[in-house]
Amino acid sequence: MCATESRYSRQIRFTPVGEDGQRKIRAARVALVGCGALGTVQAEAMTRAGVGRLRIIDRDFVEVSNLQRQFLFEESDAAEGLPKSIAAARRLGRVNSEVELDPIVADLTPANAEDLFEDIDLILDGTDNFETRFLINDAAVSAGIPWIYGAAVGSYGIKMAIVPDRTACFRCVYPEPPRGAQPTCETEGVLASVTAAIAALQVADALKTLVAGTDAVDARITTLDVWQGTIRQVAATPRDPACPCCGLRRFEYLDGSRRAPVSLCGRNAVQIHERSKPVDLPDLAKRLGALAPVRSNEFALRMEIDPYQLTVFPDGRAIIKGTTDVGVARSIYARYVGA
Repeated sequence: MCATESRYSRQIRFTPVGEDGQRKIRAARVALVGCGALGTVQAEAMTRAGVGRLRIIDRDFVEVSNLQRQFLFEESDAAEGLPKSIAAARRLGRVNSEVELDPIVADLTPANAEDLFEDIDLILDGTDNFETRFLINDAAVSAGIPWIYGAAVGSYGIKMAIVPDRTACFRCVYPEPPRGAQPTCETEGVLASVTAAIAALQVADALKTLVAGTDAVDARITTLDVWQGTIRQVAATPRDPACPCCGLRRFEYLDGSRRAPVSLCGRNAVQIHERSKPVDLPDLAKRLGALAPVRSNEFALRMEIDPYQLTVFPDGRAIIKGTTDVGVARSIYARYVGA
């Protein structure tokens, strides 16, 4: 590889990367879970850096309200109701055709986590809930895969690299999910500058891990507030020998014993993921079209049922927008999709 001619020449000229490091990046297989405000920045940065394969796992679809902070998406993606992973892959394929892009329209679950991470070297966290992060942590620790946690809301963000068998795992730091209602982007808002900043720090840790190995990553927690202009770093807690995950190797989220059948999306919506039977979307669109306005493509079906919106995916999963009542969401799903 010639540094003066390569599209990665400026990255190669950065001494800690060099040509050897670039070869490692090109050979790497990275999974990104959640392609929203954090994930879109991570996905574009990793694609431009020349990662070999990028698996983009996301359960959601593009909405107009995403466009303020989710940099890969356009108005046409929202109008079409494209799944985020598909819209991201389409854009990224035009950014760097050398990268193998693997968009997965699915919820990360105990049933598919091991398969989705089976051939992966590193995991980037772009999710928005503790349940999925505990699942990522279980899967990563179980398989010995490093992963980079990140979160942001309002103007505040946090980042931490997790290296199995070397650093504290996510559950060492957060033994249990927080109790009570937690601030979300829906309730507190979020600035695009903080999600971009946290995602950039996550990508830096990811590239450092791929190039220099897991020993090069510091076991530190970084927090920042872009509105207050503050940045803070503290040493992560030591590994806990009694940690159920990395200490006792009880993977309660991976085996499904700690997973609820329905999860809230944090934006006045409920996700139904109890059904694993595939749905024939064209047939469903034909059936429901006589009842209410329906938009459908190969990736999802969307139906307006005032005051609700029902989006059904081919795997049988659905998102019901307009309620946080699980009972109401289940009722709508049963009425229009089936028991």
